[in-house]
Amino acid sequence: MSSETTASLRWGIGAVAGINDATVPAILASGTAELRGFSSRSPERAAQAAARYGGIGFADYDALLADPDIDAVYVPTPNAQHAEWVRRALDAGKHVLCEKPLAVTAREARELIDRAANAGLVLAEAFMYAHHPRYARLREMVAEGAIGELRGIHVSFTFDASAELEHSGFRGAPGSGAIYDVGCYAVHVGRMLCLTEPEAVTAHAAASELHGDVDMSTSLLIEFPDGVGVTAQLGMWSADLDAVTVIGSRGRIEVPSAFLPGEESAVLLVSDADGVRRIECDRLDHYRLQIERFRAVVNGQEDPLRPADDAVAQAAVLEAASESWRARRRVPITGC
Repeated sequence: MSSETTASLRWGIGAVAGINDATVPAILASGTAELRGFSSRSPERAAQAAARYGGIGFADYDALLADPDIDAVYVPTPNAQHAEWVRRALDAGKHVLCEKPLAVTAREARELIDRAANAGLVLAEAFMYAHHPRYARLREMVAEGAIGELRGIHVSFTFDASAELEHSGFRGAPGSGAIYDVGCYAVHVGRMLCLTEPEAVTAHAAASELHGDVDMSTSLLIEFPDGVGVTAQLGMWSADLDAVTVIGSRGRIEVPSAFLPGEESAVLLVSDADGVRRIECDRLDHYRLQIERFRAVVNGQEDPLRPADDAVAQAAVLEAASESWRARRRVPITGC
């Protein structure tokens, strides 16, 4: 498929999943996107999604991929299935937006990135939060030294889904557990703000046999050069918390509702010797911004928010963190 498209990018949704409740309305609200339809393991579920949102309920994934009126596919399947479905979508000539993490291993991510590049297709990892303008403002403030030299970052991302035994993150398949489900955000925001790649990671976790012997509550230490560390508390059976704190030599910046939409989602709180000041950013839908950026990249009008290889480096850290908690040791992050 050529990278030249019509004004609207025509989307197929590669599974019926909870995240669709945020992404599909963003497609419908965007003037640069058009919803073509849904696929699912269950044709009935695909038909129900189409009845709710519009478009076609395809009989199966192959039928969706064979539709010549689909330009791009959104892949929200369980993490262990991402690589397979992204590969199949690329081979069908479709651009792909894949839910994070793109792949469970760095090797898988590298193969997918290379496959997309060789086919002249756009492949992006769906870190929607980073498209919000407050993160551009946060990066500027850190780079400008608004809080002095960067000393560290702390991320808290926890929620309680322990009663949802069918949750895809509890099945014990590769990519299950808190590290991959919410830890991917901590790794991503740390790498984005530190402007370099980490050297090692240590993870300490509580596991649950009931939930597939996966990490349910995890503490991370991600080591960056020059002694800068990103610490994170992650959880899938913990009270809700969603925040980032960037700590500098002369102050700190707090990001409430750091990853999920909320009443405080457009705020930065800056604390320094002069006190606390509140920076209000535009309250925009970062899912919609992501969809619109993707279309602009496909049309050659904008660069990707992050380079394609970013997903490979991201997967390498998650892979090392997963090894760390199981082996109970610090794991260096090797090249990928």
